[in-house]
Amino acid sequence: MNAKIAERMLLAVSMLIVGLSMSRPAQAQGAQASYPAMAPLEQYLIADRDAEISLAKSAAPAALSSEANVLVLEKDGYHTAIEGKNGFTCLVERGWMSPLDSTDFWNPKLRGPICYNPPAVRTILPYTILRTKLILSGLSKEQMAENIQSSIALSLLPMPEPGSMSYMMSKSQYLGDGPAHWHPHLMFHLPRMGAASWGANLEGSPVVLDTDHREGPEPETIFMVPVGHWSDGTPAMTEDSAMHQH
Repeated sequence: MNAKIAERMLLAVSMLIVGLSMSRPAQAQGAQASYPAMAPLEQYLIADRDAEISLAKSAAPAALSSEANVLVLEKDGYHTAIEGKNGFTCLVERGWMSPLDSTDFWNPKLRGPICYNPPAVRTILPYTILRTKLILSGLSKEQMAENIQSSIALSLLPMPEPGSMSYMMSKSQYLGDGPAHWHPHLMFHLPRMGAASWGANLEGSPVVLDTDHREGPEPETIFMVPVGHWSDGTPAMTEDSAMHQH
């Protein structure tokens, strides 16, 4: 990959961070008008269970996802659809896993296939499951965040375990109305720390840290690293497509 393509990929990652956090007022105003509250529950569910399983598995290469545990979303939260063998867990995130001030938080179209590795299954996945359960129980986003923070204070939730990471390499991902299908990437979940720890957000670095939204209810920092291909092995972005996109 030449420097020009790498630079455009880094720009794409930055655009995703902006799209997920929605820190720009103009973007926030437009999307808030579209998704001011939770839509009917049916709009977040995937009627075809097999389709949701396939979408979840598409987050990572088949060598990983074919032997992974798979969760599907039902009316009261996530349930195991497939018992895995390799310690990984795949599922499809919904909009409420976005930052609290994201204007895609209630977007019923958002679908984020993700596969967690074993350390992340033990220490990151519990937050996804709890967030989802609290939201589906009818709590507001603010009440959900307060519940999570209280659970952390009581040591009822774990801190990120060293080595925790996840795959988001699905060609079918839809990460919001701004980033849409965007680009495949890996995410590394660590206790809260600064960008300098990974050389993130520096010119030419492929690592990005969302510095505007580190203070969510979860006690983690997520470093994002783009990769050059989707989970099925096809190229994610060529120089021509990068020029077309940007």
